[in-house]
Amino acid sequence: MISGMRWRHFCILIILILCIALLGWQFLLKPYQKERIISFLNPTADPHGSSYNLKQSIIAIGSGKIWGKGLGWGTQTQLQFLPEAKTDFVFAAWAEETGFVGITFLFCAFFAILKRLYEYALVAPNNFARLFSFGFLIKLTAEIILNIGVNVGFLPVVGIALPFMSLGGSHLIADFIMLGIASNIYYSTNH
Repeated sequence: MISGMRWRHFCILIILILCIALLGWQFLLKPYQKERIISFLNPTADPHGSSYNLKQSIIAIGSGKIWGKGLGWGTQTQLQFLPEAKTDFVFAAWAEETGFVGITFLFCAFFAILKRLYEYALVAPNNFARLFSFGFLIKLTAEIILNIGVNVGFLPVVGIALPFMSLGGSHLIADFIMLGIASNIYYSTNH
């Protein structure tokens, strides 16, 4: 859409994606992937199995309250009730240990990064720079929404890392490289 795609082509693309999704459910998804989607639609069906991660994530987020339990003092996280607390469920671990105040700080930091990327894209000198900046902006926004949506139970568990927070060197390095390229594009054209 950013590069000038027509609405008609976009609608055709959406219809194709829906058809592929329906065929994928039948032929491509493995049983554990189907269980994740089913447990998202009915979380009480298997609370000790496929819905366990989601339940523990919601407990961890709720137990953080306003100020949190303190870094390193989260019971769900430190006692390992919350699986994958350093990767897929790092938002729940952060919320438990820093509370609402920490979540607010995290959202402000993400908003500042996303706002800056949007500003970079608006003043980009050419089509490549604009598409790169908007593409990275969309990538970060999608990862943030998906990870936090999974942690609070709005989306099924998919294993998406939270940018700049989740453990994993290659993802972090890739995000910093893209952030550096976007900053370089901006500063090379405006200074």
